[in-house]
This record gives sequence, structure tokens and C-alpha cells, in this order.
Amino acid sequence: MTGTEFEDFVVGLCRRDGCSDVRRVGGSHDNGADVLGRLPDGRSMMIHSARYTPKSKIPSREVRDLLGAKVHFKVDAAIFVATTYFSGPAERFATENNTLAVHRDHLGLWNSGASLQSLGVVNGSGQGDRQHRARWKETYE
Repeated sequence: MTGTEFEDFVVGLCRRDGCSDVRRVGGSHDNGADVLGRLPDGRSMMIHSARYTPKSKIPSREVRDLLGAKVHFKVDAAIFVATTYFSGPAERFATENNTLAVHRDHLGLWNSGASLQSLGVVNGSGQGDRQHRARWKETYE
């Protein structure tokens, strides 16, 4: 899947979950936003998506950049969707700044039917090990 295809995939998941006015805006000079729209509760949102190899980790610098984009676009909610994991500092920074950090395991849950809003319940609760996956599974059953 290319970067553009991944952004379109995220748009589709947002629409499935009742988000409105969802559109892909990614590309060169996108100022950090790949997707813009409204959450089902009416709040404006922006999503930055990162299609990285599974062995890469999202550094906290990229989450800080997302917060700058949130200010630039004047939206209520910032979401970072990645095909990999966040570094520990990046995950902590995201949760401390009310940013939804959707790592590869959460992306799998989202793709399997969990709603975007339900991912907020497990935001910042660990990544990639059996213990966390078991707890997430209990949350969605």
C-alpha cells in the first residue's frame, strides 16, 4: 500500500465510524495533516498518518509536529495513525497532550471493527506485548 492508499484507507475507516466531512489532504506541503474532518460528536479533527516498516518507531518529535499542525489547522482533536509503534517518550507525550496515538495494534483493532472513538479508552496503555493485547481484547468484547 502506498502512502496515498494508506491515507485513503484511514479516510474509509473514519467514514465507517460516522465521521463527516472527511477528506484526504495529504501530499507535499500538507502542513502535517493527511486527513481532515469531523468526529461523530461534531468536533473537528486532523489525522497524520505514517506508513512505516514494523521495526521503525515513531519518535516524539513527530508527535510534537502533529501538535503544531493541530494549532495551524485550528482543530479540536489530533490523531496520529501509524503502521508501527511509538517510542515510549512519543506515546507518553501524545497521551499527556490529548493526542490519540493509534499504533499498529490499535490500527488492527480499528480495522477489525473497533470504532475510532473506542480507541481512546486504550490510548497510552502500552504497545505490542501479549499482556496489553489481552487487556484490549477484553475492552472490545
